[in-house]
Amino acid sequence: MKKLTFFTLFILSGLSISWGQDDKTPKYSNEFLNIGVGARALAMSNSIIASSNDVTSGYWNPVGLTEIESDLQFGLMHAEYFAGIAKYDYGAIAKRIDDKSAMSFSVIRFGVDNIPNTTELIDNQGNVDYNRITFFSAADLGLVFSYGRKINEHLSLGGSAKVINRKVGSFAKSWGFGIDFSAVYKINDWTFAAMGRDVTTTFNAWSYTLSDRTIEVFTQTGNEIPQNGLEITMPRIILGAARSWALSEKFGLLAEIDADVTTDGKRNTLIVGNPFSLDPHLGIEVDFKKLIYLRTGVGNFQRITQLNGKEVMTVQPNIGIGIKFKGIAIDYALTDIGDASVALYSNIFSLRFDLNPKKEQKGSYE
Repeated sequence: MKKLTFFTLFILSGLSISWGQDDKTPKYSNEFLNIGVGARALAMSNSIIASSNDVTSGYWNPVGLTEIESDLQFGLMHAEYFAGIAKYDYGAIAKRIDDKSAMSFSVIRFGVDNIPNTTELIDNQGNVDYNRITFFSAADLGLVFSYGRKINEHLSLGGSAKVINRKVGSFAKSWGFGIDFSAVYKINDWTFAAMGRDVTTTFNAWSYTLSDRTIEVFTQTGNEIPQNGLEITMPRIILGAARSWALSEKFGLLAEIDADVTTDGKRNTLIVGNPFSLDPHLGIEVDFKKLIYLRTGVGNFQRITQLNGKEVMTVQPNIGIGIKFKGIAIDYALTDIGDASVALYSNIFSLRFDLNPKKEQKGSYE
């Protein structure tokens, strides 16, 4: 039971790290929005902002919504991490407004459910009463409204407004709001894209509601009492370039290279700087008659110091496959959620389906 009590206190007190520092606002927030959505993108190591062309564009690059070839498109994804403890769910709907513009609404949830709350385990007489154990969820929720529009045959612009709600049972909650902007420029077989996430800096305002008993337990165990405060998400710029080739009448190739430019200080990336760090990643997709897709990608380059003091470079490889037929697409990705040397690979499936398609997809490169 000590382990259960510690786990409950860890979840609650972990939120209060750095709140007591008046001169420094925590900068690493809303990381669940950086995981990515759609098995296609995950298989290509998230190298997708220039070639995104379906409902998931509401997350990756709103300009891609203008490439949807149906009146309505739906997308779903479910994933589980850490032996099923954490669940990650995504759902979205996209609709064309006219020939030049489209919009979407996306919902993203990352949460851990059924966490035992043992702060009330011992009653006022000092007796252990297991019936006093309750359960709660720690969940992050993102609501994303996106819009994209073609300005001319080369340039397209888009943007997203997102509302974030983070909640830890009845103990703590926060609300945040952020803005993303994107641009895409096409010339011949090349597509260049720039995506600015949290360009205005996203603020999350936390508030805490703790019972007298919970405060007493925190005090007796030496934990800091959480205080209301702010977290911020610093801007991130993603640059991408993609090119497609018709290899034959039946086979096509798409390759994209992206680079994430973070602005919140040094990170363990391939190119490290202060305040800017650069994290490149590459994705490749081969298709057969626009029906079957094979995908792979590399990313998450990190320098790891081993026990012997030697520094090595690790890389995260991903693979996947997709099938698209009569407006229904099923995608699969085998992706590592962290350091490739640990091999914590997860199986990711996602689904897309169209309603009222405007035109049939060609079955070859003729």
